[in-house]
Amino acid sequence: MQGLHLTADLYSCRCDPAWLLDSEQGLGACVVAVRSVGLQAVAQLAHAFAALGAPPAGYTATVLLAESHVCLHTWPEQRAVTLDVYVCNFSADHSAKANALMDSLLTLFMPVQVTRQALQRGSFAVPA
Repeated sequence: MQGLHLTADLYSCRCDPAWLLDSEQGLGACVVAVRSVGLQAVAQLAHAFAALGAPPAGYTATVLLAESHVCLHTWPEQRAVTLDVYVCNFSADHSAKANALMDSLLTLFMPVQVTRQALQRGSFAVPA
């Protein structure tokens, strides 16, 4: 169970507001980005949240990968997004693909500020 888990918090996104509001558009962009870096999408799901007042509501989009997953969550009222990319590196090292996927999605949302984290998960050695 060894892999790379990347997260990014995006602030003041300058993208077209549709990228923050349209769950199907966001999900489609995730699927295209997954394929473009050479990962394999096996399932996908998006959920648009209902607006509870004047500000528009965001969405969550998830693509299940043969290698693990990618998720994005939008907050259009704050022009913010959180991204999550996790790849297992059991049969091959997919770290470069995970980083390319994250970079592709960052470019899409055009944030003014980004906080990124990378976490190496697990190891090939079995604990005693």
